[in-house]
Amino acid sequence: MTSAQKVLEIELTILKGNHVILRPPLTTDVYGLSKAAKNGEIWNSPYSSFPHENEISAYLQELLKGSKLFLPFIIVDRKSHTIVGTTRYLNIDRENYRMEIGHTWIAKSFRRTAIDTETKFLMLQYAFEKLDCIAIELRTDILNTVSRRAIERLGAKEDVILRNHKIMRNGRIRDTICDSIIQSEWPLIKGRILHKMIQY
Repeated sequence: MTSAQKVLEIELTILKGNHVILRPPLTTDVYGLSKAAKNGEIWNSPYSSFPHENEISAYLQELLKGSKLFLPFIIVDRKSHTIVGTTRYLNIDRENYRMEIGHTWIAKSFRRTAIDTETKFLMLQYAFEKLDCIAIELRTDILNTVSRRAIERLGAKEDVILRNHKIMRNGRIRDTICDSIIQSEWPLIKGRILHKMIQY
């Protein structure tokens, strides 16, 4: 990399759609996050290590502390102003303008809704159109067929399988599938998502 070559500049921001607002975490979010986590008991997911309701305070502190490797968002239902979950950019590679969208959890009653779809759209749009990312990764448990199908429908391409990638809470050793969307694919995928949003 030459001294004149720029690196990805990413900072706290607010993303707004018709149905959802993605904003930075606040110290007052403990109750809202706890209520969202209880809606479906997200900690019981066999595919991810989401926080238990008793761990929300520590979880929020981690988000507030921040890191150069991730940028968190609180997912808020725009209609009711209710916190419904969290998501983040992570594994941020500033030199190579790529990162992952993940650690996403949404209260059960809001899954497979406009909020779920628009959250993905806003994050992809911001990454490709404002930050000029060249690739966005999406990772999921190899056993999570629901998420795998959703990622496939989105138009992401499978890159690799990380074998023995994580040890889950129940002791199972997880294989992780890594998919990605590259910059040249975004216009077509954007059209697909916007078409889907019309249904809502």
